[in-house]
Amino acid sequence: MKKLYQHFDYPLFITYIILALFGLLMVYSSSMIQGLNKFDDSTYYFSKQLKHVIIAIPVFLIMAAIPHRHYKEKKAMIAMVAVMLLSLGAVLIFGFGKEEVGSKSWIRTPVGNFQPSEFAKIIIILYFSSFFAKKNEKGTLEQFNKSIGPPLFILGLTAGLVMLETDVGATLIIVFVAMTVILASGLRFKSFLRMIVAMFLVLIPMIGILLLFKRQSILTGSRQGRLMAFMDPFKYPEGSGFQIINSFLAIGSGGLTGLGLGKSVQKLGYLPEPHTDMIFAVISEELGIFGTTIVLGGIGFIVFRAFSLGLKTKSPQARMLAFGLGSLFGIQTVLNIGGLTSVIPLTGVTLPFISYGGTSFILLSLALGILMNVSMFVKKEQSDKGV
Repeated sequence: MKKLYQHFDYPLFITYIILALFGLLMVYSSSMIQGLNKFDDSTYYFSKQLKHVIIAIPVFLIMAAIPHRHYKEKKAMIAMVAVMLLSLGAVLIFGFGKEEVGSKSWIRTPVGNFQPSEFAKIIIILYFSSFFAKKNEKGTLEQFNKSIGPPLFILGLTAGLVMLETDVGATLIIVFVAMTVILASGLRFKSFLRMIVAMFLVLIPMIGILLLFKRQSILTGSRQGRLMAFMDPFKYPEGSGFQIINSFLAIGSGGLTGLGLGKSVQKLGYLPEPHTDMIFAVISEELGIFGTTIVLGGIGFIVFRAFSLGLKTKSPQARMLAFGLGSLFGIQTVLNIGGLTSVIPLTGVTLPFISYGGTSFILLSLALGILMNVSMFVKKEQSDKGV
């Protein structure tokens, strides 16, 4: 382990710290008015997010120290999947959420609220990369029937449970990261296409059944409004388009340098929850292109680092982990920013390391810790070969 830490990826770690500190700054700026109005404390959300960061950094370092090969052990795979499915099932029984959107996504715990769907995103990456790595070692990767059953069953069950919580954003991320891991598994393209077809043959009927029996829970008035606002937000300026229009105003008024830190107008009640899903709009308004470059540059560097590691390593498991984790950060960023710019419908996902939220920040830090371990492994692998 000491030799492994000689290859610590300092640029990755520094990028993480910069994003975490910048996120703290913007959580304070975007939430101070809400904190005063709701709790008579402008630092309320900042203080809570600071605690999340203090917890998350040790989590990152601990995960960086755990060799990623251990996730491939049968007991570890079974334990991870079991905990994931049990926690997702517990949400449906004991969960709670924002009643105005008909969502149940969290479990109350003595130390705070926990969102299992965030946990599921990472477990799917760990399980898929471990499963296909073992198939690769046994030479059975191309044996379609042996390679497709277990992962598709787990993916379908996971996506179904998350959809029952009506968390559409998390469902999309889980499916897309699973597809990325499969693409990086080493399957021949023809086999990959067959697996993707099989995946959708499993998922589409399941979604159809959910829509048939849970239509009112999934296609709520709020979600239908989001779809209509996506098509033309200016047609519903006082209703479902209100949030998107004010996001446009925030982004457009920022320009090159922004209005100045703390001087956002749209956070004064025009952007609901400006410190969570819509925080990028506040950053654009207050700090302009300078602020958005910090965010997009930092997250972009993490995604680029992950994909470059995946291309360098000879280890199938390390390759799939790198591509899967990189796609997690990338897809979540695209869904967040794409929603508030109306490129895609709003999905309610957080902006990695920037948005307020304990579960999201801590678990994304955990995921980045795993990527750090992969990075150290790849650097050691190259060092041993004299590259």
